[in-house]
Parts: sequence; C-alpha cells; structure tokens
Amino acid sequence: MTIGTVETAPSGLNWLAWGPVWTVTEDGTVIQERLFIWRQPDGQFRFSLTQLAYWRAGRYFVERTFQDAKTECGWDELVARKFRAFMHHTALDALALWFMAETKLDFLKLHPRDETLISQLELEQLPALSIANIREMLKAVLPLKQLTPEQAVALVVKHLVARASVTRCRLKKQQRVSQQGRSP
Repeated sequence: MTIGTVETAPSGLNWLAWGPVWTVTEDGTVIQERLFIWRQPDGQFRFSLTQLAYWRAGRYFVERTFQDAKTECGWDELVARKFRAFMHHTALDALALWFMAETKLDFLKLHPRDETLISQLELEQLPALSIANIREMLKAVLPLKQLTPEQAVALVVKHLVARASVTRCRLKKQQRVSQQGRSP
C-alpha cells in the first residue's frame, strides 16, 4: 500500500493512501482492486474501492469536457434560434473535441513524457497537451491564406450575394404560402 504526502485530487479530496486489495465475488472469483483512503474536509476518513473512486472522480472529467467545449470550441458562443441549429453546432463541437482527444492520445504515444525533464523540473508528471497547444500546432501546420484587400472585398461580396439570394427565395416561399392560405 502506498502511503505518501497528501495529494489533492481534482475533486478537492485529500488522498492519503491507496493500494491493491483482493475481493471475492459471490461466485468465488478473486478480483484485484484498488482501495483508496481519503480525508474529507470535516476530518473524517473515507474508504472506497476502485469503481466507487472512478465514479466519484469521473464527474470532474465530464465537467472538464463541457468546460473545454465552451472555452476552446465555441460552444458558449452559439446563439441558436432553432433546435436544429443548436444540434448542428453541438455535433460540430463534439467532433472538434473528439479530434482533439485523438490528437492528445496520438501525441502522447509518439512523444512520451521525458523522465529527465520531470526530474529537472521537480514535478511528479509533465502537463498533458492542451487544446490551446493543439490550436497553435494547427496554426503552424495549416496557415491561413492571406488575402489581398481586393480578394477580401470580392469574398465578402460573394457571401452577401449568396445570402441575399437565399433570403429572396425564403421570402418568395413565405409569400406563396401566405397567398395559398388566403385563397378559398
């Protein structure tokens, strides 16, 4: 069993000790699990097996995912008027988060953390790749095309014409529907 300095978990609990224990199920199967012992803010000690600890700590990672979606992927910037628009935006955010999670895992596999750097910096572990790091890597690898002022004006005009065309079609459709409603 490992007993060491108090380590603060993401949920704010103070972990005091953890180690392997073996439990026997009803059918007689022996399962190795981890026992966690921690002190709550009121000073009481609590004990938990692995699954309970995962359930308790799992909430942090769910909330962290929502926080990343809001701050890094723009989930909080959406002002949707329709449910379908909200769902499309949420799907795109989910895809972006999935891409970033895959990138983090691939980066960790290709570039394992350097133990000498950990000891030089006197840390227990190096920080993981962040979403901001991924954004900077993408900016370096996929630079945006710089437009001339004329190209920028032409692009804006193209978008405005397309929007005007869509608006015209929508208004014509609304007018047809309203005229059909008035006809006997």
